[in-house]
Amino acid sequence: MRKTSAEKLPRPLRWLYPGLGVKRWYALIILGMAVLSAGVLLCFNLAVSDLRELVGPGNEIWTGAIGIILGLVAMVSGVRGMVRSVAGTFLPEEEGRLVDVMLRRRSRGDCRLVAIGGGTGLSSLLRGLKLHSDNLAAIVTVADDGGSSGRLRDELGLLAPGDVRNCLVAMADSEPLMTQLFNYRFDRQGGDLAGHSFGNLLIAALTAISGDFVQALRDSSHILAIHGQVLPPSVQPVTLCARLKNGETLRGESALTESRGQVEYAYLDPPAPRALPEAVEALEQAETVVIGPGSIYTSLLPNMLVPKIAQTLAELTVPRIYVCNVMTQPGETDNFTAVDHVQAILDHVEEPIFDYVLLNTRRPNAEVQARYEAEGAHLVEADERGIARLGLVPVCRDLIAEGSWARHDPVKLAKTIVELVADHR
Repeated sequence: MRKTSAEKLPRPLRWLYPGLGVKRWYALIILGMAVLSAGVLLCFNLAVSDLRELVGPGNEIWTGAIGIILGLVAMVSGVRGMVRSVAGTFLPEEEGRLVDVMLRRRSRGDCRLVAIGGGTGLSSLLRGLKLHSDNLAAIVTVADDGGSSGRLRDELGLLAPGDVRNCLVAMADSEPLMTQLFNYRFDRQGGDLAGHSFGNLLIAALTAISGDFVQALRDSSHILAIHGQVLPPSVQPVTLCARLKNGETLRGESALTESRGQVEYAYLDPPAPRALPEAVEALEQAETVVIGPGSIYTSLLPNMLVPKIAQTLAELTVPRIYVCNVMTQPGETDNFTAVDHVQAILDHVEEPIFDYVLLNTRRPNAEVQARYEAEGAHLVEADERGIARLGLVPVCRDLIAEGSWARHDPVKLAKTIVELVADHR
């Protein structure tokens, strides 16, 4: 590849190439150093006759003081301008808040956190956790068969990209325009593209280019500049199935979501898919694992029903935390308490896979509750004693966000998890 004229210069001189916006700040810093030096010489009455003659006898001290002040101002302005110029190139949306970005990033630890789930619950959790760690991994279900994901799955044989796309965007440090682009959904005027999100199509295209869904997720991670990785529990295509208490059998996540029958047991077809080695490795290296929040049967269990994932979770000795849902889900978890949520998961695994259960104790306002109740959803009761009787540790906190929906607040939830891990240690 032919080198540009800038690349032909020695690396130190490339900073002086036109268009970088730093030469003026270089000049200001050098000028400031010269004025500061002259001021010091005058203040301390050092033998520089030309300077003393220039300012006149008896004026050395106050002229030198002014020179020191002006020199310092010029140097500080030059350094500040250069830093802003460089930072503005890489973080244009944060240019005016550079110190806030630095403080936020310096405060993040390197604790290896793994979050497991799917849907909006997991992406919300990741938005909070990325403020505390640069070493995140998300293991995300790819069993969705509805909407854009379902169409790509049926037409291209692709693993469902919808939930992994949401998690990639949630973990991103990229410009707002890039995240908007990933989430953009074509409307009815888009013809055959109607209903598809751009992010799903991009993941499909990257998969076709590399021939590897996991590599497509890595490439998407680079595009969005995320700190961490997003992984499926398995790359083997599976269908989520469920047996209802009325004896009916359902195939497909969308069928389960639309059904109003109570689930007795969920399973994958084909059963016992092979776990993705990278997902198992992420769990083995984790210092904390968080499961949920999310729909038990359609977001959490598709991950746990991969045997090696559940087995690895059961063998871990690090803090394993389950985040219980705030509201029940019509059809899936009607009238479930926190204990019912936990028990539904434990019924599908051979050994316990978490130690702590995070429970929300704050009630949303009456208007919000009425809106949910009109749709058949109710607040999940935080049964501390029932959780304790299962041999687990209940952790009760105010975890929901202000607003018109009863959902976990990402900042509150992440802060509670970080504090819990610190107490555990």
